[in-house]
Amino acid sequence: MQTLALNSVIHGVQHDVENSSNKQTIVLIHGLFGNLDNLSMIRRHFENDYQILSIDLPDHGLSPHTKTFSFEIYANSVIACLKLHGLANVILLGHSLGGKVAMAVAHKIPHIVNALVVLDIAPVAYSPRHHEVFAGLNNIDLTSISSRKDAQVALAEHVLDAGTQAFLLKSLYQNTDKQWSWRFNLAGIQKNYALLSDWQYSGELYSGNTLFIKGADSDYLLAEHQSVISPMFPNAKAKIVQAGHWLHAQKPQIVNSVITNFLRVN
Repeated sequence: MQTLALNSVIHGVQHDVENSSNKQTIVLIHGLFGNLDNLSMIRRHFENDYQILSIDLPDHGLSPHTKTFSFEIYANSVIACLKLHGLANVILLGHSLGGKVAMAVAHKIPHIVNALVVLDIAPVAYSPRHHEVFAGLNNIDLTSISSRKDAQVALAEHVLDAGTQAFLLKSLYQNTDKQWSWRFNLAGIQKNYALLSDWQYSGELYSGNTLFIKGADSDYLLAEHQSVISPMFPNAKAKIVQAGHWLHAQKPQIVNSVITNFLRVN
């Protein structure tokens, strides 16, 4: 395994396998408030047969924080990461926000993207849906908490779901001065939330083989989005998994099987 801090670009971890030069690369892109570990169950399933590049998006994980957001900035950061690793034939796989970024990357560099897999997100603008998350995160006074449990108690006043609490608290850490901090850029994400929720692209974006996987219990990817997806991704297929928005964590074996079958024929 090789870990690289990518200067001012983004942080990535390349998971090498024996004779990896002969392996195709799957690039894993996490969602909002996440980091490169979020898709680890997918990574572990494929890392013996593919080379895997897991990345932290800008403003997340160990990647630098940005002053402003745009899908162009995020996509260009991913592209710079691919170039730094010398990758020229990749499969892009993204969840939620990472799925939108993956779609933007595929649009910008279709000549090196062999296939695209999008987990539970559509190429559309979404109405605000993270009010409770922002309220909970802002309810945590990082200067006064003494433990992760203190943060969890404050977060739980607004975020009731234990799984969501655990997911968010994965990004809480103590810096070298023992001060509690967030890995993600909370202020920047909150400031640019409307842009993060938007989608400015139109027309045909990527004509390569594409798979959208929907969580049956999620309202992110809906039947009505098919009419939007088809002209943008004319070679797209869709599969439904009996899970929520976090389908890869809730039903990892099924999701991995669906992706495996898609890649086997593409």
